[in-house]
Amino acid sequence: MSAPRIAVTGMWSNRIHGLRFDGSAVAAAVLRAVVRAGGEPLTLFAEGASPLVERLRGFDGLLVPGGADVDPGRYGQDPHPATATADSPAQDAFEAEAIAAALALGIPVLAICRGFQLLNVERGGTLVQDLPEASPHRDGVHEVRLEADSALASVLGAAAVPVSSYHHQAVDRLGEGLRAVGRAPDGVVEAVELPAAELLAVQWHPEDTAADDPQQQALFDWLVERAAAGTGSDGAAERVRGIGERVGA
Repeated sequence: MSAPRIAVTGMWSNRIHGLRFDGSAVAAAVLRAVVRAGGEPLTLFAEGASPLVERLRGFDGLLVPGGADVDPGRYGQDPHPATATADSPAQDAFEAEAIAAALALGIPVLAICRGFQLLNVERGGTLVQDLPEASPHRDGVHEVRLEADSALASVLGAAAVPVSSYHHQAVDRLGEGLRAVGRAPDGVVEAVELPAAELLAVQWHPEDTAADDPQQQALFDWLVERAAAGTGSDGAAERVRGIGERVGA
C-alpha cells in the first residue's frame, strides 16, 4: 500500500542559499514530520498551468505551513510598518485557492501559523498586524488551553499543551463559520476548527518540537491517518462542480 500523498504549499523566496535566482521553499521540519507520520510530502509551487482543484487531484491531504504575513489588503487594512508580506504577490491567492480546493475535494487539511491566519482572513476575519514587543508569542514557549469537546483536544489527548510560538500577528475578528478551540493565557486564539470539515488549524509551530514531542507530532499523524482513511481527491472529484478561489466561496 502506497503512502498517502500530502501536498505541501511551498513559498517563493527571492533568495535561497545555493541558487543564483529565486526559488520555492518549505521548512525541512514540516516535511520530516509528514514522513515520520507515514506520508509522502510533495511541494506545490505558487505558479501552475492548472487550477488548484486540478493540481490537487491524486493527493490525499493538504498542509499549508508557516511563512510571511498575509497581505492586509485581503482583509481591508493598510499595512503596518512591521508587516512583511510574501516575496511573490501570487502567494496568498495560491494558498487560499489550495485550501478552498482541498475543502471542496473533501481531503483533510492542516494549516500552520501563516496557513492558520490565511484561513481566518479568507473567511472574512481580520488580523492584529503587530503584537506588543514583550508578547510571548514572538519567539517562545507558552501554554494553549483547548476546548474539551474539540477535535484538536482529542488528537492531542490533553486539555492544555505547551507550544512553540513564533508569530507577531494574531487573529482579531474570527472568520465566518470558524470555531476557536484553543487560546493562549492572554486570550490570543491559537487554534480553530471548521465544523463538518476535516480541518485543523493552529497558530503555533508543531514541527519545531515534533521530533521529540508525540503531542506535536500527533497533528501530522492526524493528517496522514485521515488522508489514508479517505478516498483521496480522485474519489471526491465528481462532487466538484466549480470552485471559487476563496475558502468561503
